Amino acid sequence: MTRILVTGGAGYVGSVSVEAFLAAGHDVVVLDDATTGHPAGIPEGATFRPGTYTDTAAVARLLTDERIEAILHCAARSLVGESGLDPAKYYRDNVAGGVALLEAARTTGVDRIVFSSTAAVYGVPDETPIPEDAPLRPINPYGETKRTFEGALRWYGAAYGLRSVSLRYFNVAGATEALGEDHDPETHLIPNVLAAADGRATVTIFGDDYPTPDGTCIRDYIHVADLADAHLRGIEATAAGDPRTDEPLICNLGTAGGFSVREVLVAAEAVVGHAIPFTMGPRRAGDPPVLIASNTRARDVLGWSAARPTLEQMVGSAWAWRQRHPDGYPE
Repeated sequence: MTRILVTGGAGYVGSVSVEAFLAAGHDVVVLDDATTGHPAGIPEGATFRPGTYTDTAAVARLLTDERIEAILHCAARSLVGESGLDPAKYYRDNVAGGVALLEAARTTGVDRIVFSSTAAVYGVPDETPIPEDAPLRPINPYGETKRTFEGALRWYGAAYGLRSVSLRYFNVAGATEALGEDHDPETHLIPNVLAAADGRATVTIFGDDYPTPDGTCIRDYIHVADLADAHLRGIEATAAGDPRTDEPLICNLGTAGGFSVREVLVAAEAVVGHAIPFTMGPRRAGDPPVLIASNTRARDVLGWSAARPTLEQMVGSAWAWRQRHPDGYPE
């Protein structure tokens, strides 16, 4: 049993990871300021401590008081478009705030961290599926700030013995029985398609003339419960003496296959049982035709693979959760 702090544990990815940690027998403390997360979504059994990870002194007290042994860092600004309009917010929270968290960990002797990173660090890749040693050329401040924090983890490891795992992934989808996706604004394709299915939103497909089988972009997706499993395996890999984290470990996560936008729409129509209206729009600047991450290292080093790899599983679980929670989490 490990006592784990989850930053952003009231959010979509964080809460499902908390659920997985509790199921595995760990003690979990959630740190979240609830600006984008939902305290109502924190699983029963976790301890909720409202606050921000960007306050070194406060986090240091929390780590000491709660006898924390390892950290899952899920909290971050994560809207690509917003990052371009307000990069200061992203550098302040994702970089300066992230280093504040690392300083709290360093000064209190917490030397294990898993970072929920992003495949946006690669930018427009030279090859697909993308290997972990591909050049890091982010094309937006969001990806750049994630890349910068990964660099901090590397140097904190070299200087202070921090054991870390960074997990890079593209799109997360799906839900568990109790927990699902509830964002405002919602920028992800699958929840927006499902919102269009019940008449609450409109959805636009950006471009149908890409060099792909059906003309629409292909993207990698993983089920949120599979991501939570990877977070759990990452925490286990940071244990003292585990050779996998003698050096910082970086793993891509994905199905290594990917799905097109049209395939997502067709799968959603099959799940909901009727056609879903959409608008066809022009390409968005900077959208590569295909983004798929290699999952070989995750499989070989962490023993991880996607247990729920199909669109039917991802879209179906998201729709089922939406039917049970039509208005999202109670505020």
